[in-house]
Amino acid sequence: MSFFETNKFILQNQYPGLLEEISADSGGNLSAGDFLTETSASGEPALCVKGIYVHSMRDPVREAQRLVQTADTGKDFMVILGFGLGYAAQAAAGQPVVIVEKYKNLLLKAFELRDFSDLLSSNRVIFVIGGSGDGIMNALAVACRLAGNVGEKPSFSVIRNRALYDLDKEWYGAVEEKIRTWSMKDDVNSATFRRFGRRWVRNLSRNISAIRDCPGISRLSSLAGEGVPLPVFLAAAGPSLDRIVPLLRDIYNKCIIVAVDTSLRFFLKNGIEPDFVLVVDPQFWNSRHLDRCIDGNNVPRTVLVAESAVYPPVLNIPFRKTFLCGSMFPFGTFIENRVDPKGVLGAGGSVATTAWDFARSLGAGDIWIAGLDLAFPSLKTHFRGARFEEQANSQSDRFHPVETWVVRALRDGFPFKAPCAGGGRVLTDRRLSLYAAWFENKFSVYNNVRNHFLFPEGLLIAGMQAAETRDFLSLPERRDEINKRIDKILMQIDNEFFDPDETLKRAKRYGNAVSLLKQGLVKIKIAADEGAQITKHSMKRDLNPSQRNKVMNELDDITKRISNSEVKEVASFLFPLAENEDKLSGDPFDNYLNSSFKLFSSLSETVSVNLNYLK
Repeated sequence: MSFFETNKFILQNQYPGLLEEISADSGGNLSAGDFLTETSASGEPALCVKGIYVHSMRDPVREAQRLVQTADTGKDFMVILGFGLGYAAQAAAGQPVVIVEKYKNLLLKAFELRDFSDLLSSNRVIFVIGGSGDGIMNALAVACRLAGNVGEKPSFSVIRNRALYDLDKEWYGAVEEKIRTWSMKDDVNSATFRRFGRRWVRNLSRNISAIRDCPGISRLSSLAGEGVPLPVFLAAAGPSLDRIVPLLRDIYNKCIIVAVDTSLRFFLKNGIEPDFVLVVDPQFWNSRHLDRCIDGNNVPRTVLVAESAVYPPVLNIPFRKTFLCGSMFPFGTFIENRVDPKGVLGAGGSVATTAWDFARSLGAGDIWIAGLDLAFPSLKTHFRGARFEEQANSQSDRFHPVETWVVRALRDGFPFKAPCAGGGRVLTDRRLSLYAAWFENKFSVYNNVRNHFLFPEGLLIAGMQAAETRDFLSLPERRDEINKRIDKILMQIDNEFFDPDETLKRAKRYGNAVSLLKQGLVKIKIAADEGAQITKHSMKRDLNPSQRNKVMNELDDITKRISNSEVKEVASFLFPLAENEDKLSGDPFDNYLNSSFKLFSSLSETVSVNLNYLK
């Protein structure tokens, strides 16, 4: 049996669709004259692409082994940029490997020339082949799971086939930028936690009764998909939003409109009330996007969808109705699960990510999108008249002009150029590209939803198709049906959720949940204080082996009491992130006491914060 037949058998059984993909003549391949194979001095085949040798002509196997040994220092997995004839991938066998190769016919040639049965049979290989390399984010996540890394920051090595990389530097560079973006997501989450953790808890403690009094978005799940599906229009707040002004009346007549908080002002200024507006950011300054948008004189048709940790006055704005999505934090989740689960929405770090997931959750089959640029086309940051722009204008003077604010906004996120949805390249930054990675992942998971992008001036996002204005205008007008559906489902929710008996039952569940939370936190604080006292007292004494065992048993019992608590996730949410440890002493028991004291005293402090907010 030939090498290709052996590889083919495994590919067809363990990598469905890959062989068909690389065998299809779909363009984007090297021409036959651009590459050739020769025999190296060691007898193994070597590849030459456009006159440049991709592998050692002396011993390509040994070369690959040295590369892997140099790069692999106990990492979770390995990424190989430029497969060539697969020597590096084979040398890395035994750990998950992400293979990135621009040219499908090079991969096919490798399968024809060499035996990859050991590598492929491990089922720990993920391929990202051709196109624009958009599958790299999903591939990295899969490799992380294959490595058994759950909940920790992943570690991985990157091996670049320098010859192939340099021949297509722009393509591989774009892929590597996505790898960097993916790898920094935990740093971004940690920074966000450090900045907003206490604010989230404080806001939640003030909004906690809203979990009892506001229905959840899960009750809206049939709105768009019932009967003949309704299209949804999602309006983010990017610069391209300005271009939909001539289409606003058509958008209103044809689609359910879902706006992010930043874009609400845009619609109202142009005489259109969106059907839903999403608010999930806990900051005071974010709530300012809603200033003077809604007043109590006229009841709007816009329904507010909020996360329970938003800045508290937001929930008092007189929208038509207020719905909650599922809390993103243990505090809120603890109460919701015992009172009234709301329905979880995805959180990708931006209100636009949550708004898209809300549009999907309505049962939409088609989502039309504008303003989701995730970039700075023409060096613009938001649509004209956004709160950001108004603030910059009001605070500018001759020493700090508006241009200074714009430059800072463009500079501070580590800007770089990336492929544009409309062709060419556009300026974006790492934060925005991280959001793009979230969308690409969700688009691949929910591939039954068709995403249409009007006015594609922003970042290229796999799974979002550029749409012509005429395609949108060809949709039928359905505003009367939209209003009837929304009115019907809101009335039904009112009758069910605010039924007197159900309201009474929910109030009782709420009281029990809050009481249980407080009692559980008090018990954890008592245990943590006890553990801190034992360790502090023990550090001052010279204990014999028997006494040391007694202390360790006592601390183990305290740890078990805390670990078995129903509220341990709430208690540990504000727990300080791990910092660099102090220099360790030579005595392991002293090190154990020192780390235990830090753990228990910090836990006691964070529980006190929660209890103080709950008063």
